[in-house]
Amino acid sequence: MTRYLCIDLGDKRTGLALGDDATKIASPWFTIDTRSPDERLRQLAKAIDDESPDELVVGLPLLGGGREGPNCKKCRAFAESLATRFGKRVHMADERLTSEVADGQMSLTGLTHEQKKARRDALAAAAILSIFFEQGPIDTYEVLSGQ
Repeated sequence: MTRYLCIDLGDKRTGLALGDDATKIASPWFTIDTRSPDERLRQLAKAIDDESPDELVVGLPLLGGGREGPNCKKCRAFAESLATRFGKRVHMADERLTSEVADGQMSLTGLTHEQKKARRDALAAAAILSIFFEQGPIDTYEVLSGQ
């Protein structure tokens, strides 16, 4: 069984979700709420240390037709840096429409706008991980031993 931590990278909020390839169930975990890249990385390192996932998944914000937009370069660089820093395989997965999926899941919950905002990114990360389980990775980064 391989355990995954999925990351929905954002400028202010970064959603995290957990899952494994045996059950293929993706569960929203929590959201890192900071604009500081250093603080985001510190909290992410703690999450990785706490949960010890085998591999990571990062959402790739593709445009219509599967084209890569300007944010894809940032997400790819982030994924590559995670592979180097943590020595884990990092997969890229399509994140198109995952925020809309998260919004739909919360639409009838009775949560306030602030409560929805706090949960949205973790739900989106779970949706990205579900897409990864269904469709596989778009790309994978890993640091090979001996390099």
